[in-house]
This record gives sequence, C-alpha cells and structure tokens, in this order.
Amino acid sequence: MRTKRAKALITVALAVGIGTLVATAADMGEKPSVATLPPVVVKTVPQSGDTAVDAASVKEIRVTFSKKMTDKSWSWTQISDDSFPEVAGDIRYETDGKTCVLPVKLEPGRTYVSWLNSDRFHNFKDDSGQPAVPYLLVFETK
Repeated sequence: MRTKRAKALITVALAVGIGTLVATAADMGEKPSVATLPPVVVKTVPQSGDTAVDAASVKEIRVTFSKKMTDKSWSWTQISDDSFPEVAGDIRYETDGKTCVLPVKLEPGRTYVSWLNSDRFHNFKDDSGQPAVPYLLVFETK
C-alpha cells in the first residue's frame, strides 16, 4: 500500500511540476514548444518498468532526451547504494547530444533505481542550461 501511495505522490508531483512549466512559458508570452520547454526523457534502455532485463547482456543504460543536452553534465541520482548499478566506465553523451550513456555492471535478481535529475540535483540540462524534468528510471534483472 505504501508503494502505491508513493507512486501516486510522485506522479502528482511531476504532473504539477510539468503544469507549472507550461504555465510559466505561457506567462512569459512564449508559445509552448520543444524549444521553450525543459527537456524530457523520451526513451530509456532498459525501459523503465521492465522486469526481465538480462544482467549478463546489458552493459550500459541509455537515456534519450527530447533535446540536445549540455555535455559532461548529468545527475544520475541514487535512492540507495543497494539499488544503484555499479558504474563500469565513463559517462558520456552520444554524438547526437541527446543520448546519455552510463556503462554498468548489473547483477541478476536485482531492482535498479535512479532519478534522472531530482528535487536536489538538476545537472541534466539542455544546451541552453534549462534543467530536464525529473524522471524515475526503475527496472529489474531476471
């Protein structure tokens, strides 16, 4: 029950935050667009919510944003040492500037969790310095 409540609170907080961002753009006389609004996560590999990730074959976590991001700037935020993957190399962006790659060593039978940006950490930023909307990445290995 507590988990469902936490998920609901996170969903409400993110919805309120996104609504505030749209309202802020409108208040400034700007038409909401990809260019004027903060970057958002459009894809993750593994996909958030996946419960059958192959720990032996997955060697990196890939996160793709809606816009080009600031190089060498990210916030892979952990909620605990036990749920954060072992980092196995240097974090980098692909040449598209939108996809951040975290090399990892995963173990079978584990749940992995990371906030991409959070209330305290906002280093995933677009190339104009606008922080990305926080995103909760969670998946399980088989």
